[in-house]
Amino acid sequence: HGCFFAVALRGALFDGTVLLFPTCPGRPYRPELYLESFFPRVSFLASPSLLLLTLSISPLNPTHIPYKMSNLPSEPEFEQAYKELASTLENSSLFEKNPEYKRALQIAAIPERIIQFRVVWENDKNEVQVNRGYRVQYNSALGPYKGGLRLHPTVNLSILKFLGFEQIFKNALTGLNMGGGKGGADFDPKGKSDNEIRRFCYAFMKELSRHIGADTDVPAGDIGVGGREVGYMFGAYKSIRNQWEGILTGKGGSWGGSLIRPEATGYGLVYYVEHMIKYASGGKESFSGKRVAISGSGNVAQYAALKVIELGGTVISLSDSKGAIIATSDKGFTPEIIDIIADLKLKRKALTELSSSSEYSSQLKYIEGARPWKHCGNVDVALPSATQNEVSADEAEALISQGAKFIAEGSNMGCTQEAIDIFEASRKEKKGSAIWYAPGKAANAGGVAVSGLEMAQNSQRLKWTSEEVDEKLKQIMKNCFENGLETAKEYVTPAEGEFPSLVAGSNIAGFKKVAQAMHDQGDWW
Repeated sequence: HGCFFAVALRGALFDGTVLLFPTCPGRPYRPELYLESFFPRVSFLASPSLLLLTLSISPLNPTHIPYKMSNLPSEPEFEQAYKELASTLENSSLFEKNPEYKRALQIAAIPERIIQFRVVWENDKNEVQVNRGYRVQYNSALGPYKGGLRLHPTVNLSILKFLGFEQIFKNALTGLNMGGGKGGADFDPKGKSDNEIRRFCYAFMKELSRHIGADTDVPAGDIGVGGREVGYMFGAYKSIRNQWEGILTGKGGSWGGSLIRPEATGYGLVYYVEHMIKYASGGKESFSGKRVAISGSGNVAQYAALKVIELGGTVISLSDSKGAIIATSDKGFTPEIIDIIADLKLKRKALTELSSSSEYSSQLKYIEGARPWKHCGNVDVALPSATQNEVSADEAEALISQGAKFIAEGSNMGCTQEAIDIFEASRKEKKGSAIWYAPGKAANAGGVAVSGLEMAQNSQRLKWTSEEVDEKLKQIMKNCFENGLETAKEYVTPAEGEFPSLVAGSNIAGFKKVAQAMHDQGDWW
């Protein structure tokens, strides 16, 4: 109601008008996103209980690049991703040196193509079911569209546009020839039989197969789409099109999949943070002896945890959708415990079964309805690896107060914008003793990097060894880190003793590469 009132009176308001709102936990309502449709600039300060908005009535300044128009539906997840990138570019020297890139950003923000379709399938009771299917083919300047398929009841166009937009620049940072895209359906695989999932996958691919191909669009797995679902979809495509081609990545090892693909995002995340630790310590430190808090318990979290343990670190937390599981012993999670968690996840069971068992109840504590960040005690490294917006502003403060020095997103947009602002403010104020934040588009690029390597193997009809793939993954993550680091130094010069901004460097490096390719191909001029 406050938003509607402000919009109705906007012709009579003065520059600097302030609106005050109460806030809810997690800030599910974001009035600043709505008001940006009507005012040139909206700045805000948020606390756990209050939100203060300041409205600018004056004309747009020359570097402000609006995306949202009042005739478009609200897309909060996408708008958050767009604002984060646009803000980074505006606050760097990129637009001063290359003002023409402002136009490139406006064009890159709009997907090349959005495909929306119905998926009609039959459950085990012979009842007709229907879901909405999507594929956002966002940008193909650097190569075929590349990005995962998500099956989850919360899937909507805003979430897929946010994921696809992030995917463009993530893929650019890998150095491989891949564009950006994302897709999925509002189908919930939980509680479904194998036959129901197979029938859904066939119905989904029946429509999607019209729009993808090895040199056009190569989807992969994501939430709700693992090896089983990829297999069903690949089989459906082969049956419908009568072609065996690498149209999906994350395939089984015996029929075109790459070794290290399931592990890639988690391993790559840890390799990236390893470079952060080495840079910050002048090469004197590594993961050895570090306490590491991880959220999630899927592939990313599991393999990140295993790699941390392999490198000498101690994993002190994981989580699922119902709560967090915290290690109460000094040795933390062991590979054996993580194997049990992997088995529970495969059977779609909760982590409470592990923490309540007689064998492990003394080593693990389950906190229902919580995320791990406020409950893990002293921590050196935080790796959010569950879903978007899983680290809030107060959780960011908690991590800093608990001694965290490094945070890197294993999930896409794992931190809220307020949390990122807190991390970046700490980086500037505390210099070398600050927490150092790495965005998902760089830190979790390992998964799509090995997907790209899988595409290369499929094209050559070859299969590389685990060692070959792992070595290439390490090099790609090293390049991702160094590219973001050096770009930040060039366009957002850090103060003396201050860590370069990896979020700014990664955003600018990925955007520059895509924008230049779009220009060369005549997409903007």
